[in-house]
Amino acid sequence: MKKNSSSEQSPKQVRQAHRQQESLTVGVDLRDKQSCYCVLDGRGEVVQEGSVGTNKKAMAKVFGSMARRRIAVEVGTHSPWVSRMLSTLGHEVVVANPRQVKLISASSRKDDRLDAQRLARLVRVDPQLLRPIHHRSAKAQGDLMVIRVRSARLSMH
Repeated sequence: MKKNSSSEQSPKQVRQAHRQQESLTVGVDLRDKQSCYCVLDGRGEVVQEGSVGTNKKAMAKVFGSMARRRIAVEVGTHSPWVSRMLSTLGHEVVVANPRQVKLISASSRKDDRLDAQRLARLVRVDPQLLRPIHHRSAKAQGDLMVIRVRSARLSMH
């Protein structure tokens, strides 16, 4: 009987590999210039870590080449546009509320790589542990800004 070579997989092996690929989760610790990310497999093992420029071109290059993933990012300055962009690329994005997640906000060891790993672990187990928030759409955010500017001008007079 002929054994399968590594390039020839049985249908069961292909399905299993596909399920493992689908169960990969990602945590991204967003920073102004460079952000750290961590990818975990279905067993919680780190399969990839890296950094990516916190700009649309770099993010699209790294996350656009990935198959659909569940990605956790912490709420902050860049999270509105990053979450919208990652969603557009087909990913499921969970925006973590750090005030509600003491494991992240109260950590005595502030380390971007470890924060990315913590986010990935929490979103892998249960996204609700991150107390997710939902950002407004870009249009709604713009409309709100106009209202706030008008209000500020009126209060100055």
